[in-house]
Order: sequence, then structure tokens, then C-alpha cells
Amino acid sequence: MPLAIPRIDTCDPGSADQIAALRAKLAPEGNVVSEAGRRKTIEVFGVPLTPVQVVERICFDVRERGLPMLLEYTAKLDGKQLTASELRVPAAELAAAHAAADPKLLEAVRRIRKRILAFQEAILHQTVTVQTEHGGYLTQRYLPLRRIGVCVPGGAAAYPSTVLMTVVPAQAAGVEQIAVVAPPTAFGSYNQDLLATCHELGVAEVYRAGGAQAVAALAYGVEGLERVDKIVGPGNLFVALAKKLVFGEVDIDSIAGPSEVIVIADETTRADFTAADLIAQAEHSPGSAILITWHAPLIEAVVAELEKQLATLERGDLTRPSLEAFGALVLVRNADEAVALANELATEHLHLAGPEAERLADRIRYAGAIFLGSFTPVPVGDYAAGPSHVLPTGATARFASGLSANDFLRTNSMIHFTEPGLAAIAGDVLTLAAKEGLTGHANSVAIRLKKLIR
Repeated sequence: MPLAIPRIDTCDPGSADQIAALRAKLAPEGNVVSEAGRRKTIEVFGVPLTPVQVVERICFDVRERGLPMLLEYTAKLDGKQLTASELRVPAAELAAAHAAADPKLLEAVRRIRKRILAFQEAILHQTVTVQTEHGGYLTQRYLPLRRIGVCVPGGAAAYPSTVLMTVVPAQAAGVEQIAVVAPPTAFGSYNQDLLATCHELGVAEVYRAGGAQAVAALAYGVEGLERVDKIVGPGNLFVALAKKLVFGEVDIDSIAGPSEVIVIADETTRADFTAADLIAQAEHSPGSAILITWHAPLIEAVVAELEKQLATLERGDLTRPSLEAFGALVLVRNADEAVALANELATEHLHLAGPEAERLADRIRYAGAIFLGSFTPVPVGDYAAGPSHVLPTGATARFASGLSANDFLRTNSMIHFTEPGLAAIAGDVLTLAAKEGLTGHANSVAIRLKKLIR
């Protein structure tokens, strides 16, 4: 059957409703569950809970009962019976995976690590000190978090790239301890490439746990897995909802949904390039892929290329329904309207494919990452460029940013005043303290003034 990817023409009266519906798809509420998921929920919990309720139950159980519940949910949800001693991947197994790894993989990991590290260290916040009058100073100090947890998916594919894009920024910041969790699957914590990458990066803590139960274990701590200060990394809906639930107990990077790309293209853009760019994100399945153009013939050319390329790709059968459910081909009046729509959708990845990419980029306010020109496809950022591929989704780029080394720093201020410095500022402090009726605050300064004017 022909590819049934939705088409939107902003000249049509109903286009605003179509765009609103598209945007709603990209921001799931967390209560939609498939029939297979519903059956699994009944099997595990005895009742058809929503995903939000499932996550609440799992996190509560792991918080209250610890390791036994982590292992029980691993058995029920992942189908893997593990003992307490099997939760952590042994150091010998990490070393063996590294020794047996494809040398080309390890060479690529080393080169990519070097690129990421160079970029992340270059943007790292530095402690700043400002001198004040009378010999005092004010300092804003940046310190690395002590311990973080990294969630690595392992359902439909293995993701050594996620290890690189989360672990290396944390190392650039100076994080001392990094714990990686991945589901006990062939694409997760049993994947040899994943284990080899962890070993190459010096990650000694890898645990065979996934889903909401792994997030809860990281947040609350269980026997054999110390709690962390921050949880980062992508995952499915249950991982995202669990991170949302434990926020406040620990810090998190974001509440991520399906991967997204918007490609803004014009009459100069090659249709085969554009189709490949859309497929690259849709193959995450689910993954959203949207073309915005003011050149109508490009749409037909891209559709033809999509059909052609999907027929040859290994994951074409998964990518097609993803394009049909979460994709769109949008015809706008001009470049101005394209920019306005891109800002409205605030996508994770924005590819500005035409020769005016840099000029248009100056007008983009909301996007997780922007890719400029015909030879900067999104996978360059996904795998090797330097900025992390952990980016805001679901229009959260309106207020959220991509993961970076700076997200693994915490800051505090240091304030030092001399006696003359206190005397110079005391009047302002006393005025505000009096207005707020906080006489204890005022007295804390006044008692020192009495000493000074004695």
C-alpha cells in the first residue's frame, strides 16, 4: 500500500487543527496503553492500570522493599530471573567484552570520546570571583556531582552511543561515580558492544535492570546499588514517567518522549537526502519526522524517495507505521511561516537543509539541537559531533536544554565581608529587615555595628 503519511497545507482552513493534533501526539500524557500493554499490566498487577499508575506502584514497592522488589519486577516485566549477586555485571565480564570487541568499534569510541570531551570541557562553567569594596569578595563556585545514574535503553536496539553521550559529559564535569543501568536483554546489559563501551570509558558499575524499577533503584538505592544524585538518559514511556515521579528525591535531566526531527527544506534540497533524514528518526519507532517546505514539488519527490528507501532498509517495516502515525509533510507559504511553525513545535532536532540555513537559524528560538546545511544530518549529532544527543522532546525545548557537562555541576555562592565592608552595606540590610519585620535579621547585623562604633 502507498505510504499514508499525513499532509498539511497551511493555506487550508483546518490546518491549524491538524498542527495542534500533531503537536499533541508529540507530548503523550502517559495514560495511553496498547492492548498488549494492557494485557501485560493485568498479568502483573491483576488490574488494567494506566502507565502512570503502573509507575507509581513500581516505584513505591522498590522504595519500600528494596532489592527483592527490583528483582521481582525484573522477572515479571523483563522475563529475566536474576539473583542479588547477578544484578551487577562483574568486572571480569566487562573486561572480557572489551577484549573481544571489534577493534573498529573501540577505535571509533576513542575518537568520539575525544570529540565529546573537547567540546564539553570547552563549555564547562568555571568558578568566578568578584571583588567587592573594602577587601571583600563574592564567589560563584561550581562543583561536580558525586554520583550519577545513566539509563541506557535496550528494547529494540543496542545503544553504545547513549553511553558515550551521557557518561563523557559527566566525566568532563568531574563526576566521581557513574552507575549505568540497562535492561537484561540482548540489546541491553547483555550486549557485548555496550559492555565494551562502558569498559573503554572506565565505567565499572553496570547493572542489569531497566524500566521504572531501575529508575526507582537509582533514586532510592537498594542493596548493592547505592542511590545517586541525578538520573540521566533516555528510555520508554515508563522510564520517563518514573523519572518524573522521583524528581525531587534526585535530580533528572528531562522527561523525554519519542525522538523527533523537523526538516526545513527548499527547492535546492535533494529529495533523497530529505527522505533519508526523515527515516533516520522515524526508525526509532516511535519517532516523529516532519518535513516543512514552501516548495510543493519537493513533497512529491520526497514521498517517492521514502517509498524507495523504505523498501531497502532493514527496519523499513517498523519505520513505515511510525511515519504514518507521527510524521507529516507540511506545505507552508514561505520561509517566515516555516520558522514560525518550527518555533511553535519546538522540536528535539531541527535540520535546516537549504543554503540559507545559518540565516534561518538566527531566527530559531526553540529547538533542542539545530543542524545546518545539507551535509550535517542529525545522525552526526546522534553519534559523534560533541554535543550530547540527550535532548528535550515534546515541545519542551521551549524551556529545556540538551544535556551537557554543566548539568553535572552544582553551584553555591561564597560571600566574604570585612568589617568596613559590613558597615558600608549594613544600612540597606537594616532597611529591608525592618520592612519585613524580621528583627532577628536586623539584630544579627546591628550587634556587629555596635562593636564597630564603640
